[in-house]
Amino acid sequence: MEVLVSMPLPEVLPLHFGNKPYFSFKQFLSQRFDFPVHKLCVDAGFTCPNRDGRVGYGGCTYCYNPGFSQAACDNHAPVIGQLPVAVAGFSLRKITQAKACDCQFPLIIEKLPPVSIQEQIQRLKLKSKRKGRFLIYFQPYTNTYKSPEKLKLLYDDALSDSDVVGLCIGTRPDCVDNETLSLIEGYAKNHHVWIEYGLQSIHDHTLKAINRGHTFAQSEDAINRTRGRGIFICVHIILGLPGETRDEMIETIKTLSGMGIHGIKIHHLHVMKNTPLAEEFYQRRVKVFTIEEYIPLVCDVLEYLSPSVTVQRLFGEVTGDDLLIAPRWEKPKNAMLAAIEAEFLRRGSFQGCRYTAAY
Repeated sequence: MEVLVSMPLPEVLPLHFGNKPYFSFKQFLSQRFDFPVHKLCVDAGFTCPNRDGRVGYGGCTYCYNPGFSQAACDNHAPVIGQLPVAVAGFSLRKITQAKACDCQFPLIIEKLPPVSIQEQIQRLKLKSKRKGRFLIYFQPYTNTYKSPEKLKLLYDDALSDSDVVGLCIGTRPDCVDNETLSLIEGYAKNHHVWIEYGLQSIHDHTLKAINRGHTFAQSEDAINRTRGRGIFICVHIILGLPGETRDEMIETIKTLSGMGIHGIKIHHLHVMKNTPLAEEFYQRRVKVFTIEEYIPLVCDVLEYLSPSVTVQRLFGEVTGDDLLIAPRWEKPKNAMLAAIEAEFLRRGSFQGCRYTAAY
């Protein structure tokens, strides 16, 4: 393991960082807009090719989308008829008991349609009570997994609100063809537009282990085809995926730093109910980080991240505590962020202090 040598805190951090030891997304936006900009998450009713059979079935081993996306929980129409409860917009007609653990796996038969994008936006604006403008984040599942004609209707609907300045489109690297990229490029000419690729790792053995359904070569291809179109590129990675070493996680950061991305979201591995990963966890085949392990690790990887890349997320969050198996950290979000900043201060380091363009 590499020895981290303590260094004095630089008198001046990279100027674009502001007062933090990393390039926060809030700081990034403040340099581009003269008013506050916030994200609103909407659910456009997409599914995933790794669930419907085009790529695979069952999805990624860690994925239970209602646990990661508030939009997947909030933005569906109520159930019509006798059912008293709608869970994340799904009609649950049968519950089967898992054999290997004490969690329950719902057999999802029918997904209810979400309410309109405009209705979701109006509801979320009232709920947020934030002043400023908004980026509409198409978050749950794969938000380019329809024809360009259907995508245009959804994106146009989002941008028709006068308070909306742009889009963030979450998707998979194997679900963006050139026609779709050209559509999104058109929006980027007059709006602030991000594509967020769920990459997770650069290591194919890891992607196979989590049943991701695509390779790193496909991620490289998607990023290469997105660059140069005026679209901001964000990638998602997960620290602590089964079988990955610290060095492999750092290798992921080093590689991504040289790929021309603009943003990154770093998540820690969650074990959620209703996932294959839950079975692996109960069988003691998966380990999750303690806070004491994670905070130094996330600082380690950020030290290798290009200082030009904005950090949109430093750890994962779940929408419902009842869905989370592990890890159960006690620190709230603000305390976690403060602890990460304190670790950088202790080291006298910052995002990119170990970065070299030679990656």
